[in-house]
Parts: sequence; structure tokens; C-alpha cells
Amino acid sequence: MSKRKLSRQQAWRVEKIQEERARRAARRDEQAADALQNGELGPEQEGLVIAHYGTQLEIGAPGGAVRRCHLRANLEGLVTGDRVVWRDGEPTGVVVAQLERSSELTRPDPYGKLKAVAANIDQILVVIAPHPEPHANLIDRYLVAAERVGIEPVLVVNKADLLDADPALAAKLAALVAIYPRLGYRVLHTSAKAGGLAELEATLHSRTSVFVGQSGVGKSSLVNSLLPDVDLRVGELSAQSLKGTHTTTTAQLFQLDCGGRLIDSPGIREFGLWHMTREEVESGFREFRPLAGSCKFRDCRHEQEPGCAILAAAESGEITPARLDSYRHMVASLEER
Repeated sequence: MSKRKLSRQQAWRVEKIQEERARRAARRDEQAADALQNGELGPEQEGLVIAHYGTQLEIGAPGGAVRRCHLRANLEGLVTGDRVVWRDGEPTGVVVAQLERSSELTRPDPYGKLKAVAANIDQILVVIAPHPEPHANLIDRYLVAAERVGIEPVLVVNKADLLDADPALAAKLAALVAIYPRLGYRVLHTSAKAGGLAELEATLHSRTSVFVGQSGVGKSSLVNSLLPDVDLRVGELSAQSLKGTHTTTTAQLFQLDCGGRLIDSPGIREFGLWHMTREEVESGFREFRPLAGSCKFRDCRHEQEPGCAILAAAESGEITPARLDSYRHMVASLEER
């Protein structure tokens, strides 16, 4: 996928929109500064970003309260899961500082700019389902992204109740995910309709997790099953394409009854890795790592080169064809950018 090129008129419109946003941000910052200077705000306290709505944030305060806060202009880039310092006020408070992140999940936007998706997370739950049809390459992109930032990934096969009624579909999905336990990845089977979420709840216990995956795989339905009082909006799959529609528009953090925290993120049909180098992508494949530096040529591309350790491992069955195809597809997408 090549980088999108804007026309002169589109570029002018983007510039004007950015200028207007900058003016509004400056006005908000002036108002926040006046409130701070005049002593209209309460004392500084730490909080957690629960959700991000344009120029405002929802902050989780001590005792479970949630407060709307303005975001100062010099604090752009905050995402759900960020720890912040804020001061309360009426009608809204003000976020005055961002605390250091322990981790972050990032992805490039359509224009190639790297953006954080969630912060301070312990594990990434990659949710797939029989429909929309899962693909190894998309799963592997999430896993490579998780490996790069050192966050534990868990693969969640949702809508497992659909597999009971379709043996052929069950066999196809089982073949798709069979490689991952052998690589050391945990695989959970869940169903928001059929219940039996004990294993998922145990995985979420006392950790901060993020759901990622395509629209329509049932992430919001799982949140509703874990927290019935939340009642997130759930969209139906397209009858023609069997693809999901976007119902979650912003990442949102929930406090779980089991003691953990869960971030439900908007569905992503493609997860680009354009910000990574070929070497970083390669290191994101667990089965490739023991072979690093073993190829005959230092700049080996693992295609047809003689003495390639990766190709030899593929021939012996240590590396599956699907995983090698995923790697090549990712590297090709880097070169296209």
C-alpha cells in the first residue's frame, strides 16, 4: 500500500483544519491557565485516562469516580491507559501533566505517522472469530507488534459456539491457530453467547489488558458479558461480506470485577508495521530468533539465497509455510512504503 498523496485543495483544507484546532487548543490552554492562576481548581492528584473524546478526557479518580477534564495544549498524544496529574474544577477539571509510560501499543495511521493506541498495558488480547474470516497475516502482525514492545500477547478465539454447529469451519479455524501454542502463545476459546468465560477472567485478573482485532469479532460483546451493566453498542456483521461495522469509536478502559483493567479498542481491519525495519519484523517471529545470524549472507532476505538458515528451517518443518508467507508479506509492505 503506497502512501496516500493529497491534492493541493485537500492539503489546504487539512492545513486550515489544523490551524483552527491549534487556535481552539490555545484558547483552552489560556482558560486552564487562568483557572490555575486564580486558584479555581483543586489540588493536584493522579488519575487514569479512561477515554479520549477529542479535546476532553475522562479521568478515573480515586474511589471509582469519573471526571471530564480539559486537555492542555502541550499534552497532545495522551491515550487511554495513560497515567496523568489533574486538578478538579467546575464544570470540568484540567489535566496538567502526563506521567511516564511503562508500555505502549502503537500503529501508523494511513499517512504513516506513528500513533499510540493504548498505554501502560500488561498484555494484548488478539481477538479473532469464525466471521469475519481471520487471516494468519493479520494475527501475525499483532503478534509482531506485541513482540516489538515486549507486551505479552494472548490469542482469543471468540464466538466458539459457531464452531459447534459447523465442523468444517471448526477444522479450518483449528488449523489456522494450531501453530501458535507450539510457539508459546496462549490460545483461549470464548463465547459471549454461550458463557463459560472463567478462563478469560482468570487471564484478565489483576492485569491491564487491551482487546485488539477486526470489527465484528465480538470484543464489545465480551466486555458486555464481563460487565453486564456497561451495555456497549454491538454491531451486526454485513450479510454480504461477513465483515464487521465499526461500533467502538474510541478506546475505553473498564475496571473489571475480577480485579483487572480492560481496554476495548476500535476494530482495525489492517494493522500496519510500516514504522518497523525488516530486522525488527524478523525478530518479531519467535521461531526466527534462534537462527539470527546463521545465514550464509549477512543481508540474506530469506527468499532463494544459498545457505539461508530460515529456508532450511522451512524445508525441515521448523517454520511453517504460513508463517514464512506472513513474514514475506510484511517485508513486502515495508518496501512498498
